[in-house]
Amino acid sequence: MHRSDVDRLDPRRTYWIPGVVSPHRDWAGAPGCRRGARFVVDCETLRPSRSDFETFDSELDCLQWIMRHRSQLNRTLPDARIRPVRLDHWLLGLD
Repeated sequence: MHRSDVDRLDPRRTYWIPGVVSPHRDWAGAPGCRRGARFVVDCETLRPSRSDFETFDSELDCLQWIMRHRSQLNRTLPDARIRPVRLDHWLLGLD
């Protein structure tokens, strides 16, 4: 899914995504970023993204995906905490 497609989602449902915050400036996961920059995790590339993501129906589904891919995520997103976040809160900067 692309960020521009968010308006196509059912507003009555809660969607979850894997989110990550850069732990420091010029983080290896996103060179050139500032400390605290927020990204979604692109589930295809396992890299940080500002626009491409996959939604999950529950926090548990998202967490299970994160756990299944944790070794690859640790390589592509070093030193960062990847966690399930509510899509609506993430996009509004509330989480």
